[in-house]
Amino acid sequence: MQHPDLCIAGAGIIGLSLALELHHRGYRVTVLDKGEPLAESSSAAAGMLAAHDPDNPPQLLPLASLSLSLYPDFLDRIHALSEIRVPFQTHTTLQSLPSHIAGTGSELTVKDLSHLFPALVPGEHQLILLDEHSIDPRQLASALLAAVRATTIDLQPNTPVLSTRSIGNAVEISTSSGSMQAAKFINCAGAWAAVSSHQLTISITPKKGQMLSVVLPPILPMHFVVRTPDIYIVPRTTGPSAGRAIIGATVEDIGFDKIIHPADIDHLRSLATTLLPILAGARQLEAWSGLRPATPDGLPVLGALPAQPNHFIATGHYRNGILLAPATAKVMAQLIVGEASAIKLSSFSPTRFSSKLISP
Repeated sequence: MQHPDLCIAGAGIIGLSLALELHHRGYRVTVLDKGEPLAESSSAAAGMLAAHDPDNPPQLLPLASLSLSLYPDFLDRIHALSEIRVPFQTHTTLQSLPSHIAGTGSELTVKDLSHLFPALVPGEHQLILLDEHSIDPRQLASALLAAVRATTIDLQPNTPVLSTRSIGNAVEISTSSGSMQAAKFINCAGAWAAVSSHQLTISITPKKGQMLSVVLPPILPMHFVVRTPDIYIVPRTTGPSAGRAIIGATVEDIGFDKIIHPADIDHLRSLATTLLPILAGARQLEAWSGLRPATPDGLPVLGALPAQPNHFIATGHYRNGILLAPATAKVMAQLIVGEASAIKLSSFSPTRFSSKLISP
């Protein structure tokens, strides 16, 4: 088996974005995945680049802002390799403010909303306008996979990593297909990336999200994302999914169960219809679920693993994996090759979980 410079476990949006960044820097990269590339939460997401969602932990903002600044070049690199252009679907979000933030004077008035989006029934929600993009993660997945396959990156699906161990200045990786060595190993396995040792316990909890898509009525031109604490409605405005809207999502702590429950889908539809009554008769196209990788403090884990030489981890992006992929690729590549990081990473360090047991 080939011995690469770097081996990445996990061919989701985080793992493949990092692989592209490292390949661009001239490194030989192998990516292993237990299943098919981009088949889990990367393709299940809604695609909101929600850097300023008030529900985000404040410590996330520097990483999120860096990622927004990198996104145009990120998409350009993917386009150059894959010849597939991934467009932004929307450019504005109507965001409901939490009660502790509402009343600041930035909220849209009823008159503003009636001009901006007359079909919307805001109820008790106080809404503001955010300058925020969204993309179609399925379009991104197709383009990113084509970009990776246009390079010399060695992508090995259906090859789970069974164990790793440091050997001198290298890492031995045991897989279902045999063993290999790499100079460095990076765990990007999403909801499957938990780490447990005497020195470190990183609990990654799979947070299930069910969602659905519906056909938008022709009389409802929708170019905004609408987001409240309970529901989001994300229109697709261009590409193969144009004319539909994504409605989501549940947040469930029930392990690796991905079963779709009609009652939950009906509840999501009911919440969406309360905001947009015109959706009451909208035809449902799909329902699906994904598993968000969540940490106990809601922040990603990015960095070197203590007491495990040449081992790194990049996971725990929870609801923001699509948003944070470009910045994660950049800062992890900087760490791996020994450069100064573009932002401070102390809030995301794996060492915050050292020497203590954290239950899922």
